[in-house]
Amino acid sequence: MPFSHDQRVARAAELADAHPESREILQFYAALSRFQKRIFLEATARGATRVESLVEYFPEFLALLREAGPHGLAESGARLCDPAALGELLEECWSGSLPPDWFFGRALIAPFAESLAARGQIDPQWSDPACPFCGARPAVAVLRGEGDGGKRSLLCSLCATEWQFRRILCPNCGEGDKDKLPVYIADEFEHVRVEACDSCMCYVKAVDLTKYGRAVPVVDEIATAALNIWAEEHGYSKIAPNAVGM
Repeated sequence: MPFSHDQRVARAAELADAHPESREILQFYAALSRFQKRIFLEATARGATRVESLVEYFPEFLALLREAGPHGLAESGARLCDPAALGELLEECWSGSLPPDWFFGRALIAPFAESLAARGQIDPQWSDPACPFCGARPAVAVLRGEGDGGKRSLLCSLCATEWQFRRILCPNCGEGDKDKLPVYIADEFEHVRVEACDSCMCYVKAVDLTKYGRAVPVVDEIATAALNIWAEEHGYSKIAPNAVGM
C-alpha cells in the first residue's frame, strides 16, 4: 500500500485548512478513510477473502454517512440495509461493474481489496492501463523524478495498487500522439494537472511529486475538484471516479 490510511487522513486535514472550498469533501474523505482503515486492518488480520464479510460493516457506514457525509447520501444508502441486496451490490462491484449504487459497495470493498493486494503478487513488468491486481481503472496518475526526466505510474481506483505506465500514452484508449494529449495546469495547483486525450475525450489527473513531495496523490486529487470542472467543461470525461465519487 503506497500511501497509508494515516497519511491520507493527515493530508486531508492539511488540505482542508489550505483550501476552504474543498473542506467539506475533504473532511468527509478523512472520516471515510478512518473507517476504511479498520476494515483494512481487520481483513488483513482475519485473512478475509470473501466480499460477503463486508456486510457487517454497513450499519456503521450508514452512521458515518449520516454524521459526516454529503446531504442525502445516507438516505440513498438506507435502502441497501437488506443484507441480500447489499451482498448482491458488493458482488456486482467486485466484478468490476459500476451499478447505480456503486459508491456504497466500493466504499466497503476498497479497503478489503487493498488488504488482498497487499497480500498478493503484482507483476513488476505490467504495462496495461487496468490494474494488475484487480483490473479496475486508475483514479490518478503519479509523477516521480528519474534521472534527467521523470516516470509516471497509475494508482488503482479500487485496491490502491500502483504500477508504472508510459508517460506519453493515454491510459484509456492507448493514444500515443503527444499532440493529441493536452495537459492543463492551474496556477493554484501547480503540482496537480489534467492529462487529457483528444482521441477518446477522457482524462486522468496527475500528481507531480517532483513539484511537491509531501502530496498524497489520492487526497490531492480530491482537493482539486476545480480541475475536474475545467475538464468537464471542455468535454472530457474522467477515466474512473475517486474514493468520494467524483
